[in-house]
Amino acid sequence: MTQFEQPRVPDRTCLTARWILPVNQPPIAGGWIVVSDHTVLQVGSGMPPEPARDLGEVAVLPGLVNAHTHLELSWMAGRVPAAGSFTEWLRKLVFDRRASHAADDGRRAAAARRAAAALRQSGTVLVGDISNRLETMAVLREAGLGGVVFHELVGFDAADPAAIVRDAWARVDRALSAMGEPGRGATDLRVSVSAHATYSVFASLFPEIVRRHRGGPLSIHVAESPDEVEFLRTGRGPFRAFLEELEVWNESWIPPECAPIEYLSRVGYLRPGMLAVHAVQITDDQLEVLRRARAVIVTCPRSNAWVGAGLPRVSRFYGSGVPVAIGTDSLASAPTLSVFDELAELRRIAPDVTAASLIESATRIGAEALGFGDTFGTIAPGRRAAFATVRVPAGTSDVEEYLVSGVPAAAVEPLWL
Repeated sequence: MTQFEQPRVPDRTCLTARWILPVNQPPIAGGWIVVSDHTVLQVGSGMPPEPARDLGEVAVLPGLVNAHTHLELSWMAGRVPAAGSFTEWLRKLVFDRRASHAADDGRRAAAARRAAAALRQSGTVLVGDISNRLETMAVLREAGLGGVVFHELVGFDAADPAAIVRDAWARVDRALSAMGEPGRGATDLRVSVSAHATYSVFASLFPEIVRRHRGGPLSIHVAESPDEVEFLRTGRGPFRAFLEELEVWNESWIPPECAPIEYLSRVGYLRPGMLAVHAVQITDDQLEVLRRARAVIVTCPRSNAWVGAGLPRVSRFYGSGVPVAIGTDSLASAPTLSVFDELAELRRIAPDVTAASLIESATRIGAEALGFGDTFGTIAPGRRAAFATVRVPAGTSDVEEYLVSGVPAAAVEPLWL
């Protein structure tokens, strides 16, 4: 058993707390939860149905979902300064990463393990993790975290798209085989081969990724910066120069002369459940395209500001009818991987969005976006008993507003039964 693996709880356990937030219904003051064998059996208010363990002045939420991060970049925390434009920041990241390519793998793995432990400690149960080397699959399993590892493909000069995607799935299969079967009570970990971004993946690679897809969500960084929009419209600008500097520019690429979301639709990548990560530079008409496609936005506002991409139009996201999940991005562009910290930033830039909607994004919508909506995201009968608890000041009347307004890290504890 690893340090995070959950022991079996064969008997019923009843918990009471000052607040229970089921998410699929309003907060319950003085509520209770009955759990057996890692599963919620009952949720209610008033007198508990059996002797209970009182958690005290805390709010109990479903475990949080960080729908977009890069644990493989954890070793780069503090190495890439804030930038005035996204390509400026990306250039620094790429060349720093290349220069450190021979860095000690043990140091990188240790940084990823610390980051995964911090994710769990901050109340997260599911992660959408972007991986180039598939190193973090074992890290997530060790930490007891579930979710989706998106094996990210980059290939603007791709000569054989079929071989690239075939080889990617072969790497995935080897990694899954090496990990073996999860222990009892472990959270499911799935893998998806996905594209990096519109500016780093050649047009012919997108349909090949879709053709060989094995189910679950696809992910892509999209509409993140003005530079990306310019590149797709004209084929020029900072991204063209960057690709040439990297010596991966493909002269046969023809700019689609359209917006990023429209481009994904043209190449067949825009599908139900696709995670449109960032979407900072998205227009109202492109939001409507996402809505009709039944895609999901994953917003990461702290990272967007750090990398010079701008602030996302959070209020419009919620007003558009497109489901919104929440990510932190990596420690190379955000100070923490805490979804509570991301919620506080969302509250700051979108005070008109209800606290209940923000909490739903961090729980139910995130779980559904990663394909775990039937087991996580709400506190309800049949769902996994994996919770986040937050100490709440006495006298708090609006517990949802409190939870999105800047929760101290020391107030958060994971509770997995």
